[in-house]
Amino acid sequence: MEEKTQGQLRREALLDVKKNGYDRLTAEDEVAMKAYCEDYKRFLDAGKTEREVVDEAVRLAQARGFVPFTRGMTVKPGDKFYRINRGKALMLAVIGEKSMADGVSIGAAHIDSPRLDLKPQPVYEDTELGYLKTHYYGGIRKYQWVAIPLELHGVIVKKDGSSVKVAIGTNPGDPVFTINDLLPHLAAEQSKKSLNEGITGEQLNLLVGSRPFKDDEGSERVKLAILDILNQKYGIVEADFISAELEVVPAFKASDVGFDRSLIGAYGQDDRVCGYACLAALLDTEVPTHTAVCMLADKEEVGSTGVSGMKSAAFDTFMSDLCDAQRVSLKSCYEHSFCLSADVTAAFDPCFPGPYEKRNSAYINYGVGFAKYTGSRGKGGSSDASAEVVGFVRRTMDAAGVIWQIAELGAVDAGGGGTVASMMAERDIDTLDAGTPVMAMHSPFEITSKLDCYMTYKGMKALYQHN
Repeated sequence: MEEKTQGQLRREALLDVKKNGYDRLTAEDEVAMKAYCEDYKRFLDAGKTEREVVDEAVRLAQARGFVPFTRGMTVKPGDKFYRINRGKALMLAVIGEKSMADGVSIGAAHIDSPRLDLKPQPVYEDTELGYLKTHYYGGIRKYQWVAIPLELHGVIVKKDGSSVKVAIGTNPGDPVFTINDLLPHLAAEQSKKSLNEGITGEQLNLLVGSRPFKDDEGSERVKLAILDILNQKYGIVEADFISAELEVVPAFKASDVGFDRSLIGAYGQDDRVCGYACLAALLDTEVPTHTAVCMLADKEEVGSTGVSGMKSAAFDTFMSDLCDAQRVSLKSCYEHSFCLSADVTAAFDPCFPGPYEKRNSAYINYGVGFAKYTGSRGKGGSSDASAEVVGFVRRTMDAAGVIWQIAELGAVDAGGGGTVASMMAERDIDTLDAGTPVMAMHSPFEITSKLDCYMTYKGMKALYQHN
């Protein structure tokens, strides 16, 4: 074996040489990665809305021994609990060997995704075509939502208080819906507009029918026919839309992408890729040293507001109830706790290199991305983790064999984004942003790497199981 030169030795000792994750992946991890990603794709297909994600997560948790946590319950190491917040957010915990006064390990992600919501009075007819009016939710690029197949999911609460679940377009044989775009032959004026102006919010009208109601001579016969179908299927009337939460989502199944099947394409990977990683890692945790907590929050895409968002006191109430079971101060628990705020980061896209800073961007197949700060333009809105916090994560990940990278969300002054990290930091909890790199983020069909998805899970598991 040829002896290394002094330069080679110093290069190995001093330089941070970045290597593709597949050049570092063990055979054992590759087998586990493939199994994990198949489970993850099934999870995506089962949960296209935050309510469906909660339902599926609870089903998985119950199968692994988790039980509902109610105030006043006693706890012991290894106990597994969950609490649902209004059907749209979920908190889970595995009680650790140490007292919660020594802190807990928190994985926090959000499970809402950009989409279209139906307006409170959505049904209308125009030139004998039936439509539903929508209001977009979160940061979408409106032109991406036209001329694609769409599904309708959600819940309708009727005047008598009963509710019905709706999921149309997801099962074999179901109809799908769409939003029309203008044909290129007549789009000369539209084509002069910017991408942001080419399709307006009020043009995002869902096409839902065209056949008029038979044996009726009144107006709006197509609208009447549509409402008749819904009444027969769900027992609802037009006024019931006022108390409904109906979401329009892409009618795509999670799929392998590429000849080598190394990528996953699906709707809602922001941030269900991290939500699933947080959940799956907790389900695989038996008796941790520190109590392990998974927070799956709603409303992140619109500022984490509302009773099911991260700004709600629901998380504090859950944690306070757990602390009370051990006669521990919530303040003492928080000041010794640590959180990975798990939200996706932007993967460098060589087709659109302009907004990225290549030296500090996340890359596909380089593992879970950690961000010391997010925010925008001067780190605005970020928690900006300390050197000690980043150092702790480096040690923890390396000890567990996690493939990871450091990343920023775009070049300085190019934009940016936020996560729930700042809300955890405001609770006096040390927090670092972590997430899977995503291409085409917020689009109807986002792209992730299987390796990065698995390493996000492995990173969360390392956090839950650290000493």
